[in-house]
Amino acid sequence: MAARILDRTTRGHIEAVYALVRIADEIVDGAAAGAGLSASEVAALLDDLERDTETALRTGYSTNLVVHAFAVTARSTGIGTELTRPFFASMRADLTRNEHTQESFDLYVYGSAEVVGLMCLRAFLVKRPVGREGEAVLIDGARHLGAAFQKINFLRDLAEDFSTLGRSYFPGISPTSFSEADKLRLLDEIDEDLRISAAALPGLPPTARRAVSLAQALFAELALRLRRTPAEELLRARIRVPNPVKIRIMAKAFTGRAVPGLVAQERTA
Repeated sequence: MAARILDRTTRGHIEAVYALVRIADEIVDGAAAGAGLSASEVAALLDDLERDTETALRTGYSTNLVVHAFAVTARSTGIGTELTRPFFASMRADLTRNEHTQESFDLYVYGSAEVVGLMCLRAFLVKRPVGREGEAVLIDGARHLGAAFQKINFLRDLAEDFSTLGRSYFPGISPTSFSEADKLRLLDEIDEDLRISAAALPGLPPTARRAVSLAQALFAELALRLRRTPAEELLRARIRVPNPVKIRIMAKAFTGRAVPGLVAQERTA
């Protein structure tokens, strides 16, 4: 939804990034296993995808159209293996880890979400220099926004990830004993990620700023709804933002008024 606000070239770059991310997700999240592949065969598929991606980054070509599109984007925006390798490492962790320590969780979130934010940032800044200090602020904001998105998804999908995939991402938290205190602690951490990322928004180019503001506002609204939902209900139902609310938030984004603040307002009300 947020990508629709972007200009055509930037939107194409963002779509290319997320297409590759989606393929890797599908490999590790059960589609390959559902087709009858063994664990070792699934791992080999992911290895093949990473190898193909790195070859395309070097040569600018792949017979896999998604990988080819990603490589074209990467070579024109400055995305390299310093971002793709952590991403594939996190995807690979989904094949070998069902629980995380704080250290492995931080690494997983960096590779699975923060680097995706950094890839998008490089697309936003093509031919739009912001200076070293400005770039540092934007990098920090992109990382925190990616982390917030991932943590919100983990919290929303807590029960499903555990029941269908056997995964429990948050360190020290089990879905079988998930409490209101656990939920609020996680949401307070998410709020801080959203606060830091919101502070970086003014440094983005105008069109990118509106698109990212929309994405952040949608996730802030979802976080607000998770906060209002009792912990035990999160284990039974998947919380979502209703379409009319999404449309209202999107309308504000198109007029440049979708600056996130929903969660903070709820906490101070």
